[in-house]
Amino acid sequence: MLSEPVVAAMLMLALLAVGEFLSIISRARIPMLLVALFGYLILIWIGIFPKDLIDKSNLATFGAVMVAPLIVHMGTLVPFRLLKGQVKAILISLFGVICSTVLILLIVAPIIGYEEAVSGSGPLSGGLVATLITFEKLEEIGLASMVTIPALVYGCQKLVGMPLASNLLRRYALKLRASIDAGTFAAAGKPTSEVSATTEENENSWLPEKYQTSIILLFQLFIGGSLSVWLESLTGIHYSLWALFIGIIGTYFGFYQPRMMQRANTFGISMVGLLFVIISAMNDITIGMFVDYLPAVLSILAVGAFGILAGGFLASKVLRWDPYLGVPVALTAMFGFPAGYILAEEVSRSVGRDEEEQQVILNNILTPMLVGGFTTVTTASIVIATILMGTL
Repeated sequence: MLSEPVVAAMLMLALLAVGEFLSIISRARIPMLLVALFGYLILIWIGIFPKDLIDKSNLATFGAVMVAPLIVHMGTLVPFRLLKGQVKAILISLFGVICSTVLILLIVAPIIGYEEAVSGSGPLSGGLVATLITFEKLEEIGLASMVTIPALVYGCQKLVGMPLASNLLRRYALKLRASIDAGTFAAAGKPTSEVSATTEENENSWLPEKYQTSIILLFQLFIGGSLSVWLESLTGIHYSLWALFIGIIGTYFGFYQPRMMQRANTFGISMVGLLFVIISAMNDITIGMFVDYLPAVLSILAVGAFGILAGGFLASKVLRWDPYLGVPVALTAMFGFPAGYILAEEVSRSVGRDEEEQQVILNNILTPMLVGGFTTVTTASIVIATILMGTL
């Protein structure tokens, strides 16, 4: 029965659904992927799931094909109009990620090994795609057993980043509320309606709306994905960087629309395929390997989180931003979107004493948090993972 692709896919989707349910009821504090990874490992270790269950579902093969188009799609998530006026948020988030990576290489690498430290640096920046790039390189160079490190780093980072960011954002919101009471408040940031609008339309679109069907939009993404693979063969530069660049530039000039995969109604199934690829890399992980790599994971998380905190704080001071806002913006590297939006909404709702005050607080913290997530998770994590894994 388990050899039937539809049954195998159903069982794996059930595991993802449990993770998603726990993530929703915990308001993203319990990461879905962490539940899925641990659940999958336990079910394999006790013999309920066979190791080839994902292969039988055929969705991992589909996910592998969708990687390049998915990275092109990630490039279409970078809204240029949203970035205007948010240069400080971009610089702070980038500096936090850079400090984190440098500290991991300087402190953690001599202790646990360069390969182990590098394998956790990209995923720490929040990117699922960065995690996949790390997996691919580790398997390519014969270090497949080491995929435990990036998988656990990616799965656990939200548990570290979200509580820290929430606490600091709340302090910033309380300062905003105090300034409102004192009559010294000066509005900043864009209204949430404008933030939403910046990610919905591209006025320079080459393609009339009536032709923007799911098939045509998906074809456009595959053009970019194929071009990125071809450019890798010509230049030796990893296709992920080309795909990201193609997505960003293509959106700016109107060849792509923002949020291409959502518009093509393929984002959900593509992410499921990608998750299957990542989870399948855990097939050969034993309990002994898991225990052996756990100290490495914890050290990467601890030093990496400290690096983001320190980098965000220093950059905030240099750029004359309130660290209570700047550091959470840097911490978006550890959780990205939509967790950043959820945190901003929760903080504004808990601190604001009425609907108007809640909206004022939300308008001041949401845009920098979104920009931080776009900068780190959508772009920086892919670049960092590609460059670092290229050194192995």
